[in-house]
Amino acid sequence: MGELIQNEKLVELKYQVTDEKSGQVLSTVEFPISYVHGHNDVLAPQVLEELEGKAVGDVIKVPIDCNEIFGPRDESLVFTDSIKNVPEEYRELGMTITMENGNGDTKNFIVTRLDDETLTIDGNNPLCGRQAIFTLEILKVRDATDEEIAAGGRDIDADQVDEATLSGLKTHSVN
Repeated sequence: MGELIQNEKLVELKYQVTDEKSGQVLSTVEFPISYVHGHNDVLAPQVLEELEGKAVGDVIKVPIDCNEIFGPRDESLVFTDSIKNVPEEYRELGMTITMENGNGDTKNFIVTRLDDETLTIDGNNPLCGRQAIFTLEILKVRDATDEEIAAGGRDIDADQVDEATLSGLKTHSVN
């Protein structure tokens, strides 16, 4: 048996998020992520707890009430406007638009509906209000270096990152 996930282990994994009710895949990671267990909160606490003691090759499913992570849906964060009032570059379904309030605070909104006359944006996290299943596949577990522990994850030299790697770091989401 290989190394087990515990504090100060570097863990590399892939995951997928599925809507528990419909079975629809909501998000999938196209490139493995890594983190240092016990030193990084990149994943929900419930997920980190379930990963404890697992090893390379394990696949686990963790049910998550997304309201606990993102809060309930807030319909006051949903806006519909005439398409004529929206600049061309924002007229794309799934586009993320960052807006700033009078205090300088920013919030991301996603274009969720688009037709010939209107455009709707939503400031809720796409997982709000959902019961989801996180399916995680553990790809690597090893002792983390001091540098990785300090950084909370794998220390990557910017010279080693190419455009294909950067595009793989993005997640694919379905609203």
